[in-house]
Order: sequence, then structure tokens, then C-alpha cells
Amino acid sequence: MKAGVVRAGIVVTGTEVITGRIADANGPWISERLAELGVEVAHIIVVADRPDDLEHALQFLAAEDMDLIVTSGGLGPTADDLTAEMVGHFAGRPMLLDEDMEAKIREILRRFARNRSFKFDEEAVMEANRKQAMVPEGAETLDPVGTAPGLVVPAGDRVVIVMPGPPRELQPMWPRALETDAVRAVLARATPLHGLTMRMFGVPESEIAKSLREIEDDDGVDVEAVEVTTCLRRGEIEIDVRWREETEATALAVRDGLRRRHERETFSLDGETIDEQVAKLLKGHRLGLAESCTGGLVAARITNVPGASDYFAGSAVTYSYESKERLLGVPRPLLEKYGAVSPECAEAMAKGALAAFDADVAVSVTGIAGPDGALPGKPVGYVCFNAMLVDGTSIAREPVIPGDRADIRERAGLVAMHLLRNLLS
Repeated sequence: MKAGVVRAGIVVTGTEVITGRIADANGPWISERLAELGVEVAHIIVVADRPDDLEHALQFLAAEDMDLIVTSGGLGPTADDLTAEMVGHFAGRPMLLDEDMEAKIREILRRFARNRSFKFDEEAVMEANRKQAMVPEGAETLDPVGTAPGLVVPAGDRVVIVMPGPPRELQPMWPRALETDAVRAVLARATPLHGLTMRMFGVPESEIAKSLREIEDDDGVDVEAVEVTTCLRRGEIEIDVRWREETEATALAVRDGLRRRHERETFSLDGETIDEQVAKLLKGHRLGLAESCTGGLVAARITNVPGASDYFAGSAVTYSYESKERLLGVPRPLLEKYGAVSPECAEAMAKGALAAFDADVAVSVTGIAGPDGALPGKPVGYVCFNAMLVDGTSIAREPVIPGDRADIRERAGLVAMHLLRNLLS
């Protein structure tokens, strides 16, 4: 084990997560919080509400020499909520009734009943919820946010943090877990873990892999001394570089090597998203949008950033010939000659958006999202864009975007944002 390296594993319990009825939000959230503390997360394991599966997950993480294990879920009052019991068994600690916690849960239930003005059989309800006050001997309890307490359980050479499943309960409880003596002792061994995020657009992952090999072979940089991960995210490449103090120079050399080789495609060195960048560039402008195949997705991205009302005038979603003609002033002869999906129509739509919204910058999108609608020379995925300033300066593109209907529409919205950035910068 490297000095200063603390490793952790996360166990998410819930049959509803395994079956896909609920998407796991806790594993990634906990992983991010641990990374901020310098902890390396090696595993996120999702198991069903079965005791054998949970026990096997805990034993696996112990065999992998995890210093810290975090569980989420399985702390309710029902028979299938077995996490506390299984963690106690794993740690070799018998389950005991915590009378103080039982009293706290009782008061929570009374308050719940008062707030909702209904009567309940207190003893019957407490009998069902008493299970939540059973804790492993020697564990430190964390006061409930709902009715389920959290736990910090010493388990030999490691510590287990036991958290409730609902994010609205887990997240407020997390800082309390970090303040316990057992967890602080583990975290004190971790050295800070630093990171940077680069974002690129218009380059395949294979080219990034090639560049990393060149940085190692040609530039003499020990790339393996840092952790580099690449991820294709909604049409962009996100590159994360993580390092500890002693390898900072290596991390910066990797960043600079990638930037030199992909200067044109790199649009962010600090993790800032394209939506955030466009929002900054639009300050002092007035934006109008004209959308067809994206159906308002570009407007949704624009307005998702706080403060959009300062520069966003509006959007016209014009699917039909009639709406393009009536709302944007696209001439009917132009539509009949070139079609609604054409560079000529995209240009007319951008001009129409400038006029309709009294804007000084506009973007138009019109395309064939499929699965039907392909025409000779215009396959599914053919999309025409025009980003235009009021002085007539414009950028026009007509790529064929791969994917299914949802992919094409989402990626078209992304292309529109990048054209806006290029136009304004």
C-alpha cells in the first residue's frame, strides 16, 4: 500500500436498484465526496436486499484491503432491511438495543403523527421501528434525518460507515459521519488528491489514447504516475487527471501535452462546461433561437444556466413549412426549392430569429432526426446549422450526426452550443 493512500469501497443495497426501478445516485455522490478528501474509491458494488449478497460484498472489500467501507440503504423497519445486522456480523459485534436512539425514533414518530393530524397505535408502530434502534456493540450512532440512524462501525483494520438509502437523508448525515473519531483517524492517513478536468469537442477517444502514448514516448512523461481517465459524455470528451503532491509536475505535463496536440478541439481546461462558457459569452448580447428537429432542446440548455433572462430573448420551435414561414419569415419559394432541411433554410431561419426577437445573435437548427424522413442526399442525421450575428457574420455547418433519434437531437443541441461559442469568441 502506498504511503498516504487510503482506499474505500461502497456498497449500495436495494433490489429496486438492481432491477433498475431506481437509479443509484448514492454511489457516485459518495465517491465524489471521498475523492475530495483524498480517498481513492476502488469499488462501487450494488447488491439486492439479500443477506448473503451483502455479506459477500463486505467480505470482498475486506479481501481487497479497503480502509473504509460505506454502505447505503437497508436501514428501514421492514424484514428485508438487514444492513445494520449484516455489518455487525461482519465486524464481529453483537446487536444491542440503543435505548437513547429508541427514544429519539419514538419522538420522531410522534412528531410525524402530530404534523399530519392522525392517530396511531404508538406501541405497535414502535415495535415495528424498534429494529432501527438495534446497533452493533461499540458502534457510534448518527442521529436520523428520517427515522433511520446512521452508524460508524469499527471492523478490525477498517471502518464501516452505514448510511440510509434516500439521498435526502444520506447527504445531510454525511458530515456527521466524517466528524466521528473512527472516520477522522482513517482520513488523517490520506494525503490530498488533486484533479483537473479538460473538455474537448470533435475528437475521438482513440486520438486521445494515441496522444497519451506520444506524451509518454516522445515527451518522456511518465503518464502512469498519474491517473488519467477519458469519457465520451454527450458528444464531448471529458479527460480527468488526478494526482498527489509529488506528481503534480507530471499531471501538468500531461495536460499541456494534450492541449498542444488538440488545441483546436480543446475548449475547457478547468472543467467549465460549454453551457457555462456560452452563458458568459452571451453577457451583453440578445439571443434568439430558431429550432426545428431539436424541438426546444437548445433553449432548454440556455435557460438551464441561472441568469439567462439577461440575454435570452426567446426561441421559435418551427416544425412545419407554415410555422417557418409565418413565425420566421422564411420565404415559401425557398422552402419549396431547397427544402426545410437545407443550409439555405437554416440561414433564413437564423435571419428570421434575429428579426423576430430583435436579437443581435441567433442560432438555427433544422434536420432529419429519424427514424424516417430520409431524402436523396439527406440521410437520417443530416442537420443544418447557422449561427449568425446581426452584422451578417455567420458560421454554417451541415454534418451527418450518428445515433438514434434521441442521440441526434441531443448532439444537435450540443453542436449548436459549440457554434455559438465559436461565433462569440
